[in-house]
Amino acid sequence: MAPTVVRDGSYRLFFFSREEPRMHIHVAHPHGEAKFWLQPSLALANHTGLSKQELAYAERVVARHLEEIIDAWHEHFGG
Repeated sequence: MAPTVVRDGSYRLFFFSREEPRMHIHVAHPHGEAKFWLQPSLALANHTGLSKQELAYAERVVARHLEEIIDAWHEHFGG
């Protein structure tokens, strides 16, 4: 299960239900994907296929929706 948290243009932000416990978000785009750690601070974990511009925009999308993402994480995973 991979619930969508945010859609922003061609970017879809989601997390997998059965993955590592460290808070993070996945970002899918038609050209590739990225994973960002959310705590202790927003940081790129890994990516594939995205240009530097697409990756930078993906990070801005995550930053813009950070509170919403963290709230959705707690709602989905508890705690």
